[in-house]
Amino acid sequence: MELKRVVITGLGTISPIGNDVATTWKNALEGVSGAGPITHFDASLFKTQFACEVKGYNSADHFDRKEVRKYDLYAQYGMIAAREAVKDAGLEEYESLNKDRVGVIFAAGIGGLHTFEEEAGYYALNQDKGPKYSPFFIPKMIADMAAGLISMNYGYRGPNYATVSACASSTHALIDAFNCIRLGKADAVVTGGAEAAIYPAGVGGFNSMHALSTRNDDPTHASRPYSGSRDGFVIGEGGACLVFEELEHALARGAHIYAEVAGGGMSADAYHLTATHPEGLGAILVMKAALDDAEMKPEDVDYINLHGTSTPVGDISEAKAIKQVFGDHAYKLNLSSTKSMTGHLLGATGALEAIFSVKSVQEDIVPPTINHEDGDNDPEVDYNLNFTFGKAQKRTVNVALSNTFGFGGHNACIIVKKYNK
Repeated sequence: MELKRVVITGLGTISPIGNDVATTWKNALEGVSGAGPITHFDASLFKTQFACEVKGYNSADHFDRKEVRKYDLYAQYGMIAAREAVKDAGLEEYESLNKDRVGVIFAAGIGGLHTFEEEAGYYALNQDKGPKYSPFFIPKMIADMAAGLISMNYGYRGPNYATVSACASSTHALIDAFNCIRLGKADAVVTGGAEAAIYPAGVGGFNSMHALSTRNDDPTHASRPYSGSRDGFVIGEGGACLVFEELEHALARGAHIYAEVAGGGMSADAYHLTATHPEGLGAILVMKAALDDAEMKPEDVDYINLHGTSTPVGDISEAKAIKQVFGDHAYKLNLSSTKSMTGHLLGATGALEAIFSVKSVQEDIVPPTINHEDGDNDPEVDYNLNFTFGKAQKRTVNVALSNTFGFGGHNACIIVKKYNK
């Protein structure tokens, strides 16, 4: 069976550094941090009191009152990102679109955490009165609801489900969408992820694991991947969406093509609940798997969007893995962690970083890793690698690879390349 080619025809996001793709990309290239004091709840008694929140968001600007009651914030973010991506792709303007062959594969690492927290808290305060839950509790909470709502909104009746693999969730969604199209199961798939976990249970839970930065006196410089003084990740929120489309279908309707999906890889660390393998064994496997799937050599890659969360162990293991996979070519790559600006969007992070990778391929520029200061080095990090510290760098980017690694040892990697006829 001949595999079909898959291209990217639409992009959408609502992120901590912009409420659309154009603003988010501009701010990423300029090295703008999305971190600031938490406003979603009173975090004054928490070890971490800051996060990368979406700015200036009002649900009423996007949804009517009844919808707001039914949709958790994570699902709202997912729908907003999908609206931009679908509009960007021009899918709704294509009169011959067969909606039976358009799918929605959309991820969340946690889902409606705020809804769960609210409902559980209500019961704890009213146990003597017996259980009384909102009829929207379960539909708002479950991690597949963003995928369902997007399909309902547009009437897309193709493959429809969510992927849940912690911080690798939305990259797994992209890979599933890619495979679905190239195997001929759909003409197009709206894919990505959303997350909204900046609430007491999310921040408190990660604090208890010592996973979050506690640099409360300087939030905008807290996410500092590959720096010696890094002390944990900064939690973020938002949604990111891409429209994947079969090449001939895209050409038939005259769609704008951003890039082509070249391949994807998946692996497991099989090592620890939350820590990456210290030698990056799972990361090595997943990057090799992606290269094999794309039928590429390591020398073909120009840019890697790092998982790079700013955790003491994770950053080191990823750098080791890159050196192992790419050998001498590792020193010719541009590497960057855009989490230094956006924070870590958990289940949405892979899709957002795939958008950054697509834009790098499209515009031949690599966004920076911010917040590294001269002399703030880790003896276990090889600084001969080009982490694109400080400023965006222009270079030819024919091929970009994006890494995501999740709690539970889940690893996913996707490769995009310039589209050539």
